[in-house]
Amino acid sequence: MSDDGIAIVGMAARLPGAADVAAYWDNLCAGIDTTRRYSADELRAAGVGDELLDDPRYVRAGGYLPGIEDFDAEFFGYTPAEAAQIDPQHRLFLEVAWHALQDAGEQPGRLDAPVGVFTGTSVNRYFLRHLYRPELLGAADEPMPPGHAPDYLPLRTAYKLGLTGPAVATQAACASSLVAVCLAAQSLLDFRCDLAIAGGSSVAATTPSGYLAGAGLSPDGTIRAFDAKAQGTRYASGAAGVVLKRCEDVTDDRVYAVLRGWAVSNDGARRGGFAVPGVAGLADAVAEALATADLSPADIGYVETHGSGTPLGDAIEVRALGSVFAGAAQPCLLGSVKPSIGNLDAAAGVAGLIKAALAVRDGVVPASLHFDAPHPDVDLAAGRFEIAADTREWPTPGPRYAGVSAIGLGGTTAHVVLGEPAPADTPRRAPLPPQQFHRRRHWIEPVQRRRDRTGDGIDTQRDRAATGTEPRSEVDDDR
Repeated sequence: MSDDGIAIVGMAARLPGAADVAAYWDNLCAGIDTTRRYSADELRAAGVGDELLDDPRYVRAGGYLPGIEDFDAEFFGYTPAEAAQIDPQHRLFLEVAWHALQDAGEQPGRLDAPVGVFTGTSVNRYFLRHLYRPELLGAADEPMPPGHAPDYLPLRTAYKLGLTGPAVATQAACASSLVAVCLAAQSLLDFRCDLAIAGGSSVAATTPSGYLAGAGLSPDGTIRAFDAKAQGTRYASGAAGVVLKRCEDVTDDRVYAVLRGWAVSNDGARRGGFAVPGVAGLADAVAEALATADLSPADIGYVETHGSGTPLGDAIEVRALGSVFAGAAQPCLLGSVKPSIGNLDAAAGVAGLIKAALAVRDGVVPASLHFDAPHPDVDLAAGRFEIAADTREWPTPGPRYAGVSAIGLGGTTAHVVLGEPAPADTPRRAPLPPQQFHRRRHWIEPVQRRRDRTGDGIDTQRDRAATGTEPRSEVDDDR
């Protein structure tokens, strides 16, 4: 194939309503909203108190991912006690990374070339809910043992999968995983590695739970990106990753799509507040990515937007895109995956990238759900935009190109331009049979329940050892 660009040769995901990429794509094309609606009994069983359930602001909906508590500890060389201590976000990504490499036809642990790992992840809520003991602050027992912080995810992945390229964590809020993709692509161009895994993992809740509406969160659990009835976003749990390779090195690999250009920017002080996105930063990233790809706005048939469902954020995003796309000769479709699966925070960008990659591959743009009419502040005409309110064929003739945006609270923005792969001249390599993980429950009772049981929340060393939850350090792993 062409020597220009970075090829996506593998992908894997565990997302709301979808155990793999194929199910994710089927759900998107079928227009399925995977939001979970919970009964009061379900939430009580998960530990939600009546005070919250009776609060009129409490929304009994979420993006809980079943099986978060399950993990194939033995396969990855952990004891049950060690596995119970690991952030579920890390456990999810280990399995996703393994499957993504297999999808690329590569055998983890048997790769001679340097393979980079670039990841983003969210706050370790499992540690706060299940492990954190404030009474130990300042004691000899550290409150957060090694390996629990977000920056350890790429390091743990490289260690367990035997990967010897750069292993770097990217923390840029909701832009984290798409920034990771940009860094991975650049690392490949700079020959820092010959293959790269990029993605993210986010667990918004470790048990079924709702949330309190307000502060930009939807009051009914529905995300209506760009719509006149938009009232906010809703967080969800999931993990996804892609495997990247330089196009010049692609021989018989399956190629989903090709990254042609990418850029990362920040608004700096050019916006109304720290939590308010700006027009200039996103416009700069989009323009730079298009220039790097040697494409014009007229070449782009679809943009997978950040589209979080907040009226202010959506309006600013369309305004920024419009400033770049103004004067384009043909219309461009806009869409967002968040109304379908929720806002995956640090993993949101790579979920959007996978959607866009499959869209350019198949020539199909899935519906952006819950859109009826544009919000008065969303100026679609500025860039000749149209919201893809239903699943449809690719809107433009010629080669298919798409853009993907991710905006992090604090101003960091990533934008990627990708296109369909060149026709294959040789048979494409089939993926390896996916590893069937034998997942078992490795979970620790939430701190509050232990506190309710003991009266002070303090577990003795003897109690923790008896339940198999004695802390273990990563430095003793695989000894």
